[in-house]
Amino acid sequence: MSELLRLLELRPGTGDVFVAPCYGPEGKRAFGGQFLAQTLAAAARTVAEPKAPTSLHLQFLRGGLGAVDTSYAVERLYDGRTAATRRVLGGQDGRTLTAATVSFAAPMPGPEHGEYGELAHDPDLLEVTGPAGPAPGLPLDELDIRYVDDRSAGEFVRRMFWRTTVSLPDDPLVHACVALFVTDVYLIDAPLQAHGFSMAERTHRSGTTDASVWFHRPIRADGWNLLESRSPAATRGRGLVTASLVGDNGLIAATIVQEGLIAARD
Repeated sequence: MSELLRLLELRPGTGDVFVAPCYGPEGKRAFGGQFLAQTLAAAARTVAEPKAPTSLHLQFLRGGLGAVDTSYAVERLYDGRTAATRRVLGGQDGRTLTAATVSFAAPMPGPEHGEYGELAHDPDLLEVTGPAGPAPGLPLDELDIRYVDDRSAGEFVRRMFWRTTVSLPDDPLVHACVALFVTDVYLIDAPLQAHGFSMAERTHRSGTTDASVWFHRPIRADGWNLLESRSPAATRGRGLVTASLVGDNGLIAATIVQEGLIAARD
């Protein structure tokens, strides 16, 4: 089985508790995107169609271990006719690692916009780069990642094109979860790059502290997607990143905002 799909195979626990499998080397930290994806998968287990995810807001409280399974306790905060909200706590060995709220809603008619426009690059013509640094918590053989950094307009912009190299089922939730997995791939690099540093250089303590995602349209993780990110502000050892996830149809499928630690090392 695909590692990406295996990570979304949650086992039922007591009540609304679900246990998710681990991935990563012994003794190394778990990848943040794994918690994002598994949080959505757990919350969705308690919500019936046609309600689909509209937003996820997650705080990383502590680092987790890659070789340890994670339990997700879901609290049903609200169930309405067209919307639902869940609170999800992720933990390992009795320690709470993440706290999140996840919202779902049934589709309704209304005005629409969100065209990204013409892509600056054809991903098929780009070099296969992989992520912007080491990524032991990523099943890299299942992801095609190609990124281009741009400073031509006076700010740092990273355009990361990605797609899965494995077949995925047509379930929209699976594609949304896989996209969440990818949204944490060196996204906090942007505020460091704006000052000539990088996460890979390890000159600063860095890592995601908060992540918010708003889902606008269905995502196809097995086709080309663009994750375009930039940093509008950084201060007090923390940097903010805003990003758009654009599908191969040129429409913005999701908006991502992350805050992360970028503190100088002593």
